[in-house]
Amino acid sequence: MTETLTRPPVNTPPPPRKPTKRRRRAVAEEPGKRWLIHVPLVVYLLFTLIPFYWMIVFAVRPTGSTQLVPWPITLEHFDTVWNDIGFGIFFYNSVMIGLGVLVFVTILSTMGGYALARFKFRGQRVFLLALLCTQFIPGAMMLIPLFVIFKGAGLLNSLTGLVIAEVAFQLPLALILMSGFVRNISYELEEAAMVDGCSRMRAFFAVTLPQLKPALVAVGSFAFIGAWNQFLFALMFASRQDKFTLPVGLSYALGEFNTDFGALAAGGVVAAVPVVLVFAVVQRFLVQGLSAGAVKG
Repeated sequence: MTETLTRPPVNTPPPPRKPTKRRRRAVAEEPGKRWLIHVPLVVYLLFTLIPFYWMIVFAVRPTGSTQLVPWPITLEHFDTVWNDIGFGIFFYNSVMIGLGVLVFVTILSTMGGYALARFKFRGQRVFLLALLCTQFIPGAMMLIPLFVIFKGAGLLNSLTGLVIAEVAFQLPLALILMSGFVRNISYELEEAAMVDGCSRMRAFFAVTLPQLKPALVAVGSFAFIGAWNQFLFALMFASRQDKFTLPVGLSYALGEFNTDFGALAAGGVVAAVPVVLVFAVVQRFLVQGLSAGAVKG
């Protein structure tokens, strides 16, 4: 007679259940947690929007008015800054510099970032460390050497010189970001394309570049906004009024003894609206690009 031994059933605890939608909604609606989230957001929102609101109020209300809600609305200050002060020329200069920096930084960072991510060469780590160290150098320290170079090359008081200076300042960080984006793309896809007969260049344009779309938008947008808000280089390398940019024009709108705050606020609105529009259009790509570049650096 044989006796069959059977193991007693093991009482394993059930796996924790995922919180249901109802449970998550209940946690989110707890009064304490809700206020912890909403109060700092409201304070930050007010801290950000109140100065912008005051700038709009000063820009659209008549001179001498003290109303918190501007009425009637006037556009006389915009006419003053655009036609009398010359913001039309400043706006054109800023747009040309911003677009030039966007194009050059995007193209050069894409090519350089691809080379840093895909190829191994002697001194690569030292080169990356040098790129990183450039971020610790303030822009003011580049003024004197760039001024000497531009003076010798005849690039002072020219939009080309301002584009070159801004590209030199922004390119190291763009290279670091773009190399991280490229590392995040599988190299096996390029290898499969090359096995099918594509050259490396064609594989790059057909396989890698379409996947870099969020990165291109992120790097290009930050390059444009950085050039748009650049003040130091434009102030030092352009002394003629027809080469001023919007930030420099705003600084010259401040009078020594008297300041037209309405015209100054209207100039601030003219300078801020393009940046807001750029962020509104590309903010979805910015989030995708930054999160993609954060996976591998």
